[in-house]
Amino acid sequence: MKKWHVLNQIANQKVVAVLRGNSAEQVEQFANSCIQGGVKAIEITFTVPQALRCIERLAEQYADDDEVVIGAGTVLDAETARLAILAGAQFVVTPYLNEEVIKVCHRYQVPVMPGVMTIKDVVAALESGADIIKLFPGEMAGPKMISAIKGPIPQASLMPTGGVNLENIQEWFAAGAIAVGIGGDLTREALKTGNYDSIMEKAQAYKAKAAEC
Repeated sequence: MKKWHVLNQIANQKVVAVLRGNSAEQVEQFANSCIQGGVKAIEITFTVPQALRCIERLAEQYADDDEVVIGAGTVLDAETARLAILAGAQFVVTPYLNEEVIKVCHRYQVPVMPGVMTIKDVVAALESGADIIKLFPGEMAGPKMISAIKGPIPQASLMPTGGVNLENIQEWFAAGAIAVGIGGDLTREALKTGNYDSIMEKAQAYKAKAAEC
């Protein structure tokens, strides 16, 4: 899948599911439930045991579905980024700005989203060639941080992760977010009860709210 197509899918879908769990098999089920609920941009974090296997299986499973994009998250170094890309990851997300990760992603023409919090790091991320900038952790700043960044740097494409929920998602988009990352709120009930239908229902709710924005 071409880089521009992946970026368009993320921007059009507006919601990225950030998935963590106790096993690769469990997170695959989480991903399938999210996709069934309409959230088709999936970030598999490298805190998941055997995350590479999870990425590879999902990438193969949805290879013929142009709406589904499978990415890798919590990527801490260039070596992990390359392994994720070779396993089928179509985008890479980091919790902090790492120029070597960005360089590897550019080499393979894979979108990269480094995590930042300060204006200085936003500018550094742009200068390094970040495609979308992940505002992280979002709960530390709130939607007003998007507006504050967009004032002097309107060209920044920002995706808050952390602190986004069904009650405030519209505030984030009104402030100028290009997309949002949703993690624990999607899977919290399923982790407690094993009810994966709850993930699909939450995904449907987020999809509907994002469509209103």
